[in-house]
Amino acid sequence: MALENIDIQNKLVETFGESVFNFQEENDMFSFEMAADKNTAVILFLKNSEDLRFHFLTDLCGIHYPDNDDNHQFAIVYHLHNWYENKRIKVKAYLNGTPEIKTISNIFLSSNWMERETYDFYGVNFIGHPQLKRILNMDEMISFPMRKEFPMEDSGRTDKDDRFFGRTTINL
Repeated sequence: MALENIDIQNKLVETFGESVFNFQEENDMFSFEMAADKNTAVILFLKNSEDLRFHFLTDLCGIHYPDNDDNHQFAIVYHLHNWYENKRIKVKAYLNGTPEIKTISNIFLSSNWMERETYDFYGVNFIGHPQLKRILNMDEMISFPMRKEFPMEDSGRTDKDDRFFGRTTINL
């Protein structure tokens, strides 16, 4: 019997109650949100449940929403895959206030690199990570380049003429 979205939702709500919410299907992928403080319990449940069997972490990444309030500026997204049923899900957790969340590197070893990358680019602290340090940027760097805190272009540059980049205005 195929694993249906409603079955996943029912098992999660039965186990975690209001800590899991906003269930929906987006682009043929079942997704939901969870409370950030329950991330290890929910991920472990999805992996170890005999019925769900999401044994593969496809991706873990960060998102910065600078226009949101402080409790929803950063989010962590987990993509999990059940190979037995060929079912993929997306789980999102918004980080409250300071960008930190518990590590899942003890659940999925592959998350070690992904968490380090997310720390490196977004400054998210993964509590309990065995070696949380920069992985792609220089150790001396003090900023986090994927945060949307900087202007896209330097407005003071004089060597850039919009005509050369196809960005001209047409006067009618």
